[in-house]
Amino acid sequence: MTGEGAPAFNPRVVLGLLLFGAIAFAATLYLIGAGETSRGPNDGGSHAAAKGLTGYAAIAEILEAEGHQVSLSRSPGAFDDEALLILTPPLYADGKEIAELIARRRYTGPTLLILPKWFAMEIPEAVPVDKEDGWVVLGGAAKASWIAAFEDQYATELALGELDPAQGPDWRLGDRSGAVPDRERVQTIANATMIPLVTASNGNILVGYYDDGGYYPVLDEAAGLPPADEEDRDASRWNFMIAAEPDLFDNYGMADRERAALAHEIVDLATEGEDLPIVFDLTLNGLGRTQNLLTLAFAPPFLAATLCLALAMIVVAWRAFRRFGPPLAEERAIAFGKRRLVANGAAFVLRTRRLHLLTVPYIETMRQRLATALRLRRSDDETLDRAISTRLPDAPGFAESAEALRQATRPNEILRAARALKSLERKLIR
Repeated sequence: MTGEGAPAFNPRVVLGLLLFGAIAFAATLYLIGAGETSRGPNDGGSHAAAKGLTGYAAIAEILEAEGHQVSLSRSPGAFDDEALLILTPPLYADGKEIAELIARRRYTGPTLLILPKWFAMEIPEAVPVDKEDGWVVLGGAAKASWIAAFEDQYATELALGELDPAQGPDWRLGDRSGAVPDRERVQTIANATMIPLVTASNGNILVGYYDDGGYYPVLDEAAGLPPADEEDRDASRWNFMIAAEPDLFDNYGMADRERAALAHEIVDLATEGEDLPIVFDLTLNGLGRTQNLLTLAFAPPFLAATLCLALAMIVVAWRAFRRFGPPLAEERAIAFGKRRLVANGAAFVLRTRRLHLLTVPYIETMRQRLATALRLRRSDDETLDRAISTRLPDAPGFAESAEALRQATRPNEILRAARALKSLERKLIR
């Protein structure tokens, strides 16, 4: 039997909770797919997302402000794009990996490799100075030893030392010259099959491109070389440029206007006069990220399926709230009252087939009921048998009937013996 009942919860409250949960769940999926669940890339490293002294965020902003299409790549897929790829690996990079990457890109797009030299660490919280996220303090300097993996025509030998101001400007590119931020620790290229663009006061190369048989008229002109014969060169190959001194490009170096202008000019030369996008790689600095299923779910062509699933969920939720008729309240499976409790208990015993457990309690119950009916003070078997034989000479005794019930094992036997005791009670009460 059923009847109408009031809803247990307010539908508006439930709808609000569902909407809040759905929005929170969608936001969680988006943040996971966008990689926003961890610390940002401004970690004090030597890459274009870092704003510390060794980062390259400043030159990236300068190039973007000058109208270049600049992007920070966290995917290895950008290595195959036709763009100027700027690599800023750390001191402890994998030289073989970088060499293979550069060899793969020779006919894809130009590559500018900025070598590291600084040991840097974020400013500890215990240091009582005004600082921002990602700021670092500089320790020592060291040569990028992994460049030893460059072989054959790209074999390069580095030098790290002090520049003498008496020898002239620290760096020079054509008519442009200037100073480096730290003259005592300057990294240069001492030996390589390289054409210099920017030279140091000691004659070593600060920035240059490899003479690898490619046709680079824009770079040759900037280096002061006569134009090469295009027929003798590989015109489909892009240049590979190395900047040995990172302070000409990093945030430390961008504090000077002349160095900022030099960095901008080097980038323009690396594009060989083409209007190419500029991509700063972050994967070599451990900030790589691949597409996951959550990202793909919100990108074409999977976006259509995601929207259809969202609409289906909305329809199901709406039908759940706009159901036909009021809710039905079911009656209790176990009704209140002693009679119902006894009936349910008896049904449980029957279902479990444990009738033999009721024999002894039933005997004791009948013993008390018979003693009450005969008004006896004692209820032992002998007293009950004497009283029953006086009232009912032909009836069986209590002890005999009780023993028959104790010995019964099958349900029919138990019921037959129980009825005999009950019949004895009815005869006495009659």
